[in-house]
Amino acid sequence: MERTKFKLGGSIDMLTGPLLKKLLLFSLPLMASSVLQLLFNAADVVVLGRYASYASLAAVGGTTAIVNLVVNLLIGIAVGVNIVIARYIGEGDKEREISAAIHTAVAVAIVGGVVLGGIGCAGADWILRAVSTPEDTIDLARIYLYIYFAGTPAIMLYNYGAAALRAQGDTQRPLIFLTVSGVMNVALNLLFVIVFQMDVAGVALATVISEVLSAALVLLCLMRAQDCLHFSWRELRVDRRSLALMAKVGIPAGIQSCLFSLANVVIQGAINAYGSIVVAGCSAAGSIDGFIYVAMNTFHQSAQTFLSQNIGAGKYGRVKEILKKCLLCTVVTGALLSAVACIWSEPLLRIYNQDPDVLAVGVVRLRMVVAPYVIFGMADVLTGAMRGCGSPVLPVIVNLLCTCAFRLAWIAAINTDTMPVTWVYMSYPASWMVLFTVLLICWCRLYRERIRPNIVPCEIPA
Repeated sequence: MERTKFKLGGSIDMLTGPLLKKLLLFSLPLMASSVLQLLFNAADVVVLGRYASYASLAAVGGTTAIVNLVVNLLIGIAVGVNIVIARYIGEGDKEREISAAIHTAVAVAIVGGVVLGGIGCAGADWILRAVSTPEDTIDLARIYLYIYFAGTPAIMLYNYGAAALRAQGDTQRPLIFLTVSGVMNVALNLLFVIVFQMDVAGVALATVISEVLSAALVLLCLMRAQDCLHFSWRELRVDRRSLALMAKVGIPAGIQSCLFSLANVVIQGAINAYGSIVVAGCSAAGSIDGFIYVAMNTFHQSAQTFLSQNIGAGKYGRVKEILKKCLLCTVVTGALLSAVACIWSEPLLRIYNQDPDVLAVGVVRLRMVVAPYVIFGMADVLTGAMRGCGSPVLPVIVNLLCTCAFRLAWIAAINTDTMPVTWVYMSYPASWMVLFTVLLICWCRLYRERIRPNIVPCEIPA
């Protein structure tokens, strides 16, 4: 069977030819999608910061770590969807397997989203109190979480469907879907908060409606596909082999994300102890540094997908060059965006809130975190490379020890009654340095043992 049979409009041949151009063609729409997603999410924060109280801003911002903790496990399975399908495409003659993977992914998304949403709603109040959410924001935060978790099936459907498209090299249509749903999110934010005075409930409802729209668009795309990515409701089922393969990669990725989120929940609890003004300032700053993260994370996903296809096709000679170019793109992107955020930190924060006290907190938080952010970006690329090369568990262990355990120990050593909040911020760059160093050592060993022995004379990618 010709491999071109797998290609749709917008798909990219990852197996032959120069790499840099193709990496950029794949990555830039993906980066735009991620940035747009954050822009639309930031609209929640901006609208509340401008047209509600700082307590509302703090309520939404203070739930970010909790939301991530709950949804990241199943989102991690999307990593498994991406890697498994990309590997099948690289191998060729896997139409039946790809179809089974698509239908399994949709089934898991629906069932898992319902279950996870229920768990999130049931545990929302307990978690908010466990992380010492300020009393003046806890009721608003609870409302936001209840409504947000109702949309988890849609979140899962979009992410799983988009992961399948990206495995084929199609990053353009997910960008279109996010643009459409994001515009709706912004419009509904303004309508619900400004016109109907719904406060955080309006922001949450707008988010859920836009998520349902993006899920519907990606499902419609798969239903209209004329190739192996075609989805039919009549064929909806769970294929055990597909689920096992996706779980093998996705569950470790989800656990890793959950561990990150758990550590961030603990950090958020430490920040909450400093009061709602500090929480609001950190929320605004976190929204800005989130843009830098997703821009760099694009090349984590690129490394993961390109390496999965090339490993599946037995093209081990391209592995090193793929990683080098992904790291280079990450360094350039992270350095440029971090410089912008540091230089124009106050004007950027004013977009979110005008309160001088909130701004002062946000400026300090932003500069301390984004200046060394590129280190984390490189560590993220190494994690994606290990997953793409068939080593999903090792990054989890490294991240558990070097990030989560490290940060938890750091926060445990801090006395929030006597030590300034800057000590909390310092836990981020300190853990990134340790993480990158250990991941680099692990990657060198993996390459030496698994990749280099399989390299045969072949074309040198440019």
